[in-house]
Amino acid sequence: MSAEPSSRSLALVIAAASLVAVARGAYPLTTDSNCNCYKTNLTTSNYFSHHQFFDFRSLWQYVNVPQPIDSFEGNAQAQPPSPYFTNPAFADAWDIQNWNNTALMALNDSTISDATVKMVNSPNNIYIEQDNGATHLTLRTVRHATFQSAAEIESQSQGFQFLSVRMRARTTGAKGAVTAMFTYRPPPTPLNTQLVQEADLEIRTEDPPMYVQYTNQPSWNSTGDIPAATRNVTLPDGWRWSDWAEYRMDWTPGSSTWYVNGRLVSQITFQAPRDPSQVIFNSWSDGGSWSGPMQVGSQAYLQIQWIEMVYNSTDPGAGRTGGCRNICTIDETTKLGTPALLTGGSFPSQPGNPGNAGPAGCVSAKYGQCAGKNWNGCRNCAAGSTCRYQNDYYSQCL
Repeated sequence: MSAEPSSRSLALVIAAASLVAVARGAYPLTTDSNCNCYKTNLTTSNYFSHHQFFDFRSLWQYVNVPQPIDSFEGNAQAQPPSPYFTNPAFADAWDIQNWNNTALMALNDSTISDATVKMVNSPNNIYIEQDNGATHLTLRTVRHATFQSAAEIESQSQGFQFLSVRMRARTTGAKGAVTAMFTYRPPPTPLNTQLVQEADLEIRTEDPPMYVQYTNQPSWNSTGDIPAATRNVTLPDGWRWSDWAEYRMDWTPGSSTWYVNGRLVSQITFQAPRDPSQVIFNSWSDGGSWSGPMQVGSQAYLQIQWIEMVYNSTDPGAGRTGGCRNICTIDETTKLGTPALLTGGSFPSQPGNPGNAGPAGCVSAKYGQCAGKNWNGCRNCAAGSTCRYQNDYYSQCL
């Protein structure tokens, strides 16, 4: 029997591909100024009020790979190696860190930190470099003779409350490092580690190249590990963390959900973050049990092509009014970083929903934004049934 496809099967394949192309281009591109809220896809649909996109792929004028600085103090005092990082487009959203772990090590409390190496975050370890015809952001960690230098950027905002954050990234380099993308709300004091709120994606370079760790912190306490808090997941389809991939985390009420290249890889509801938080990216090591030690002179890297977020904000002045008159998407768009308009126009009020939103929308009733509301269940109500809004986050057909 011939292995060649028949003309009929080939026609069906072409027709199916055409339908996919039509579907992907079914929504017109728009601008954030035209969007009242953003609807996400995949396992659940959620609504968010704000959008940001940071593209590091064409920053040729800022390419500069600095040599490591072999002084602890010099790393802390270093200036960013490129003027890109003082540009308001970056600096208004992100803060480059230079803190160190010496105070934590001085506590001599292994339940707080079991680091064996002094670590300092350095602006010198955050830079733009080029690779295979494109540029990317790099966060570097270096093992020096007597200390470790690391890299961390934290969001200027500490008011994210529910979001979908994505990055196209890879991790490379020596064993003994950790790279991460996470939300973080610190405990009242360093000693109150049980009160931290944190949803993590972490890659440990000492792990096999297909393992990624997902966690709602804290993952351990004085009695040992907390199994319900964490998952060590094998990447699907043979992917490795040294490959370029799209990593996504959806933090919604009561849940942290992670995807890789659009595939669901983990969901944890246990101790999901609740309160306003930061978003952080880093690359580090401290010689402790979690990172492991790096050999002197070795380096590891978190390399990022782009970062994109849709989110709700509790920051002063960040609230929006008017509900979801125009609903946009960053998932069903033909241009990365540019939203597409899913639906527009106002919708009538529903029982329990005083805002200007209907079955496809949401209202700005909680925290001044859509706050992760998911009204889409009503879109599937049978003819003659009604939609009952039970609470802030879901609905029911009656």
